Amino acid sequence: MTAWVQPVSGEALLARADGVRRTYAEAFAGPPWHEDPAMADGYAERLARDAARPGFVAALALSRDGDGDGGGGAVVGFVTAWTTPAPFPADRGYARVAAALGAGRTADWLVGALEVDELALSPGARGSGLAAELLESVTARATEGRCWLLTSVRAEPAVRLYRRLGWRQALGPSTGSDVVVFLGPRHPGRPDTADGL
Repeated sequence: MTAWVQPVSGEALLARADGVRRTYAEAFAGPPWHEDPAMADGYAERLARDAARPGFVAALALSRDGDGDGGGGAVVGFVTAWTTPAPFPADRGYARVAAALGAGRTADWLVGALEVDELALSPGARGSGLAAELLESVTARATEGRCWLLTSVRAEPAVRLYRRLGWRQALGPSTGSDVVVFLGPRHPGRPDTADGL
């Protein structure tokens, strides 16, 4: 597969929503997620709201081997990120993160940092280095290297990928949580506490 990564604005990402939706459905259909294809419709709806968030950034992985989704190659991967707001959110998995990290670490490490929300690749694009390129494309300019992400302990390939790329685990199974929080490779969080809460 011949593919490349292209940073895009929220508007440009939404213009490729069909390809993003298809990639999301393919990426999360298998283990450990086993998401119903209808979940991709919900993600596509949420994406329009997410693109309006402060600090929103995104990138697409595009393939010359496909028909294209509105020109310029088929979407085979994407990443979205934005600035984590204050106060720290309490929906989705955020409440568990805040409870496990505590108010101080949550404020110091996560609030105001770039939060990688979704990273997805079509199965045929995995193992190509595109995931690393996508992550780097949105996190390279994070202020003071402050970026983070949240995933499930069940997503073992993703957990291995983040570790291999130098992301440091700040929260994981040892805290009794089923979520794993990683701090980006240049995050100023202290390595001695970031690896073993």
